[in-house]
Amino acid sequence: MRTRIETIYSKAGFDSIDPNDLRGRMRWWGLYTQRKPGIDGGKTAILEPEELDDKYFMLRVRVDGGRLTVAQLRAIGEVSEQYARGTADITDRQNIQLHWIRIEDVPAIWEKLEGVGLSTTEACGDCPRVIIGSPVAGIAEDEIIDGTPAVEEIHERYIGSKEFSNLPRKFKTAISGSPVQDVVHEINDVAFVGVVHPEHGPGFDLWVGGGLSTNPKLAQRLGTWVPLDEVADVWAGVVGIFRDYGYRRLRNRARLKFLVADWGIEKFRQVLEDEYLNRKLIDGPAPEEPVQKWRDHVGVHRQQDGRYYVGFAPRVGRVDGTTLTKIAELAAAHGSDRLRTTVEQKMIILDVAQDQVDALVAGLEALDFQVNPSPFRRGTMACTGIEYCKLAIVETKGRGASLIDELERRLPDFDEPLTINLNGCPNACARIQVADIGLKGQLVLDDDGNQVEGYQVHLGGALGLEAGFGRKVRGLKVTADELPDYIERVLRNFQEQREDGERFATWAARAEEGALK
Repeated sequence: MRTRIETIYSKAGFDSIDPNDLRGRMRWWGLYTQRKPGIDGGKTAILEPEELDDKYFMLRVRVDGGRLTVAQLRAIGEVSEQYARGTADITDRQNIQLHWIRIEDVPAIWEKLEGVGLSTTEACGDCPRVIIGSPVAGIAEDEIIDGTPAVEEIHERYIGSKEFSNLPRKFKTAISGSPVQDVVHEINDVAFVGVVHPEHGPGFDLWVGGGLSTNPKLAQRLGTWVPLDEVADVWAGVVGIFRDYGYRRLRNRARLKFLVADWGIEKFRQVLEDEYLNRKLIDGPAPEEPVQKWRDHVGVHRQQDGRYYVGFAPRVGRVDGTTLTKIAELAAAHGSDRLRTTVEQKMIILDVAQDQVDALVAGLEALDFQVNPSPFRRGTMACTGIEYCKLAIVETKGRGASLIDELERRLPDFDEPLTINLNGCPNACARIQVADIGLKGQLVLDDDGNQVEGYQVHLGGALGLEAGFGRKVRGLKVTADELPDYIERVLRNFQEQREDGERFATWAARAEEGALK
């Protein structure tokens, strides 16, 4: 596939691309065609793929563990400016996505990215996607265990390998030794969660079978303790089960979560041990529930070595190439060569000396990146939406950004942790089912009977403490224009009715329907 892109398609142009490559095999190199401008959401499910295709691509840069150097971030910024009309989005899986990519420019982009150690290999497609990891791995003072060696070993041994390059569908991995549990392990196909075994010490608790989309399921514990140096082998065993037993013939059931649900945890563990590892796994304890209100590492925090890391919040992950370059230069100017992306569409600069923190914070805020953001800036995320995505029905990024502004203006004193997740379609890329307020894009009727952009509302979803899916109130849909009024009304009801210390999700689960409308 890569050879064809480099030697044929990049020279002959978009119209030379085989349709089977265009809508299938090119995904293994991080390339999807983006949505043709001007096609409204009502036509998303009606038009054929070739009618939705623009002659430009989204290119996903794979950032395993969210780890970036100054040179790497600078390179992404330069690619964005030179080849992607300045676009750049930080995803909720720690990647960075660019748009408006021409096939003619892809070889030059690869050369630029790979020259600094970055890749688009298997960033999309039916393969192991990016390995998400704790963005403060190896530096946080409260860390249980550093999972970085496992992330690196899996990437080196298996990413781009034919062994797992043709799975039934995509496969998502999370590894974190942070007690904050900062990689949404509950909704990944496989996750390794830091835990201390009473006899064996720090290691990982193994979870399998999580995922959202139109049939959400939370991952389940296998009840095993995995030492750091065995994570890659156990990971390969789990992926092998998916490759060999996953439901290939039914694409809407071709995710590991369906196999786990059908088999049950006991059978899954037995097959893993007997057929793939050829040994028994050690029984282990469950991780403790995280006590932190936020899991995103925003703010100024002390590192193990006495230096500091500084986490900051863009608006719904939307940045641009020039700004990425400025962030890289800010990091370098204040003594850092390491940056991180997070699963909450945030960024972190590591290794900042104490006497540089204030100046760095001032520099970030001059770029409109908040180190002490409002709950609305901190807790709102959005998927790509109809602007570029061929699956989307409604707009998300711009609406999320304007919603933040409106809520900050209307509720300036609101100070409770709150997640508001906007999704352009039912596929839940922005994790709507596990948000305090999850908004699933669809077309709805306004008061005059006109079909307009709107959202079905999910309320009270959560990960971490009391993980569960949000509540759907019968008939509750809001138009895009009504969204600020609706959320303001619900949050005021929450403030009036909550018990002392009660979280929004807990209140939403018990509140009467009238308070949620």
